[in-house]
Amino acid sequence: MIETALTLPGGPTLHVYDTGGPARLTVLWHHGTPNLGAPPGPLLPLAEELGIRWISYDRPGYGSSTPAPGRRAGDAAGWAAAVAEALGIGEFAVMGHSGGSSHALACAALLPGRVRAVASLAAVAPFGGEGWFDGMADASAASLRAAAEGRAAKERHEAAAGFDPDVFTAADFAALTGSWSWLDEVVRPALGAPGLIDDDLAYVTPWGADPAAITAPVLLVHGEDDRMIPATHSRWLAARCPAAELRLSPGDGHISVLRHAAEALKWLAVQDSSASEATAGAM
Repeated sequence: MIETALTLPGGPTLHVYDTGGPARLTVLWHHGTPNLGAPPGPLLPLAEELGIRWISYDRPGYGSSTPAPGRRAGDAAGWAAAVAEALGIGEFAVMGHSGGSSHALACAALLPGRVRAVASLAAVAPFGGEGWFDGMADASAASLRAAAEGRAAKERHEAAAGFDPDVFTAADFAALTGSWSWLDEVVRPALGAPGLIDDDLAYVTPWGADPAAITAPVLLVHGEDDRMIPATHSRWLAARCPAAELRLSPGDGHISVLRHAAEALKWLAVQDSSASEATAGAM
């Protein structure tokens, strides 16, 4: 893994990750909340087999990436473009988990000429729709309701909040101690980071991007038993993204849905192959 600091216009920096090229397809990973941005360890062997190069970054306020208070999900497009340009990459696919999926979708909406396909796992839909909080565990709803009241309320909430195991299902806990125990490596260093508050504030404010503007193929995967971000969020997105495929996973929660991440990565590779064949056929 190659890790570098990318300086953005005006001086802020992003901590960037890159598995290196050349590759058949580049996939930009968008991490969840609170996480660091390292590409998903459990998927690295499959990515190598598929000829996929991972790139990613710590969102502002995580790791050594400069905080950016007031950032929106749509700002991910500018960061993604800056990372790709610095690495000499033109087009790429995007993939994310949880709030990272929201950033991936916003990125695709704003970079139609560069994003080839989107794989989303357990996405958070844009705020404000009817029933947005419905089905959330009490702790998840309380955290996001505090964010909706503003930064001061969110900071007070975080100062007093503790972990509530009710946000996860038995399948989630099994995944955290099994196939996706890797998450501990990226979650623990991110706990208490300012990026957590900035993320949650971004989820309850306008994205600055419209999912309906996405022209690339979109795969939305969501656990039907998700207590943190209910599957109604991906249903809402599927109804608005023109080229979306929705896969609901019975028995899966917010973490255990990641058992389908390998299938999602293979789906991205297939979409890229199909697009390349179509382009070649038109020449």
